[in-house]
Amino acid sequence: MLSKWPIRRKLLLGLGLLVLVVSILSSTGLVATYAYRDLVNSLSWRVSELPLAGKLSQHVSDLRITIGELRGPRLDTFLGSRRDPASMRMVHERFCSQLDEVDQTLVQYRDQLSSEARADVSISDHDREEETVRQIEAQLERIRTANRDEDWVLDNLNIEWLDVELEQLQKLAMELPSHLHKKLAGFSDEVRGKYAALIVSEWAAAVSAALIFLLFMRLSYRWVFRPLRTLIAGSRCVAAGEFSYRIRLDTGDEMAELAKAMNDMTSRFQEIRDDLDRQVQVRTRQVVRSEQLASVGFLAAGVAHEINNPLASIAMCAESLENRFRDILDQTDPQQAVAANYLRMIQTEAFRCKGITEKLLDFSRIGPGKREYTELGELVRGVIEMLGHLGKYQRKHVEFAPREPVTAEVNPQEIKQVVLNLLTNALDSLDDGGTVRVELNARESHAELTVTDDGCGMDARTLEHLFEPFFTRRRGGQGTGLGLSITYRIIADLGGDIEAASDGPGRGSTFRVCLPLCRTLQKEPDDHRQAA
Repeated sequence: MLSKWPIRRKLLLGLGLLVLVVSILSSTGLVATYAYRDLVNSLSWRVSELPLAGKLSQHVSDLRITIGELRGPRLDTFLGSRRDPASMRMVHERFCSQLDEVDQTLVQYRDQLSSEARADVSISDHDREEETVRQIEAQLERIRTANRDEDWVLDNLNIEWLDVELEQLQKLAMELPSHLHKKLAGFSDEVRGKYAALIVSEWAAAVSAALIFLLFMRLSYRWVFRPLRTLIAGSRCVAAGEFSYRIRLDTGDEMAELAKAMNDMTSRFQEIRDDLDRQVQVRTRQVVRSEQLASVGFLAAGVAHEINNPLASIAMCAESLENRFRDILDQTDPQQAVAANYLRMIQTEAFRCKGITEKLLDFSRIGPGKREYTELGELVRGVIEMLGHLGKYQRKHVEFAPREPVTAEVNPQEIKQVVLNLLTNALDSLDDGGTVRVELNARESHAELTVTDDGCGMDARTLEHLFEPFFTRRRGGQGTGLGLSITYRIIADLGGDIEAASDGPGRGSTFRVCLPLCRTLQKEPDDHRQAA
């Protein structure tokens, strides 16, 4: 179903797959980056507790050192004979200063814990640290209460008691880093689990992205690259001259439409090429026929002139002999009657040969002649009426109904001869009751005369040699075979064209004549002019 989508949807799908791949890779990268940032932030926050815890332990150790100097026999050594108020005040101030440093460090430690809680650090569970801090504060409060009496430095019992309290305070201060160390030990296990899960998710994302990208490449190949390669290969085949080649694409998208358009274009081009080849062959045959007719016309003119005089002499001598022997011949004598019949036959055949030579002269006579604007419909109607009076055509029908007047610049006598030849050929091909249909139309710059019959028809060989001189296929073997040759020559001299068509023997024939409506100058070859 996806293969039938338009190319626009396919491109959008491919773009969506690429966006999905980028999103998967980007999201996994961002997750890993943020996880690393949280880890670094957590460690940086918690590690910052260690200096404060160490500093607190150091200050408590300083307090114990001060108390240690006042314990036992060292008190007398330390004070000696200086048991005066100034020395006592100096010891007390020193202890108070160290005690204030412990208080300040403890406040900084508590602030650090509060900052971590607000920052929502992943290992910001400070319950044990806060409990230890409360115990330290309670311990400090007892020490502060004892420190309010400035004479405690002179009392060994108070010194011993403070030393015990400070020892307990030092233990509590040393517990603070231990809590963090335990948290870090547990945090390492947690981080190791998260790291393993992150690695698995990263691999899953990478494999998913790779599969999606492979799917994108496969779809791109099937929907874009392979159809393009097929189109290019088909175009090259057509460009190489294989016009029967057809591009086959079943994608159902714009690529398939383009392939169909290229196939239609190739089919149309092939049809035009075949039609042009056919026209070239037809025109070539027409040119060859024109050259043949020109040569035959040149030869016919010479032959006609050469044999006309002997034929005239033969006819004249036969007629003279007949006139001389008419009075002396006995018509009842069979032998003399045969001689008289032979003389008449000589005259008849001589005049028949003279008629043939006159047609040859008409055939060889070329040139535009005198042209005038003639209404072709009236001319055709006159020829039809003339043929209607001939007895052999009485039982055959000619249909002619012009739609509109058609006027062309022609030689009326020549066009009458053309129409007469076409109509007599059509009528001679009919059986009794047959019909000849004549149509006359104006087509832009030319007139079109069509003569169609339902007679005996013609085969391919007859169509090929139809306009050649002395070629005839009339019924009964009659005719000289010059009528259509003369017709072809007249039409060619007028700058027109004549075509014959038939579906085969017994299926009728059609002659189509095209004549220019106005005069067109025909450029005659030199040898044609010489033939005239």
